[in-house]
Amino acid sequence: MRECKKCSSTQPIENFYFISKDKGHRSWKCKECTKADVRANYRNNLDYYKDYEKHRSMLPHRVAARMEYQKTESGRIAVSSAKARFRQRNPIKHKAHCALNNAVRDGRLEKMDCCEECGSGGRIHGHHDDYAKPLDVRWLCADCHRQWHAANGEAKNGGGKMKSCGVQPQCNP
Repeated sequence: MRECKKCSSTQPIENFYFISKDKGHRSWKCKECTKADVRANYRNNLDYYKDYEKHRSMLPHRVAARMEYQKTESGRIAVSSAKARFRQRNPIKHKAHCALNNAVRDGRLEKMDCCEECGSGGRIHGHHDDYAKPLDVRWLCADCHRQWHAANGEAKNGGGKMKSCGVQPQCNP
């Protein structure tokens, strides 16, 4: 039995984390107090941990592991349920995305081949400034789209105009 120096409760030695397993040293506070401190630290430094996790999730070995997982049956189920949760949480966005995709598919709206801001080609996103106007989009590359959201936040019903990066588009709509 050992006394936790934080909550002053007496608990079995197994309820204290190892500090140095090879020397048998254990923490001075119990596992529950340690967990509470970790949660409080996370909440107090949320911006730091969000940034840390964002960079960590893009490490090549983690991206490769995600891609492999998505090929498994449980991965396909997880992706499918994540999509369903997105549709449930964001019905207006989902409706706007579907309307845009249907209009492009049916030929009522032409998708540009290059970004309206920087002129680069590749995979072009249809960006909604206002989800209430599903066919009113700007065609942006992934970098410009990310830049827009970093500068303006989430587009809901309205949104600011993106500051131009100064490069003129190279293709014609």
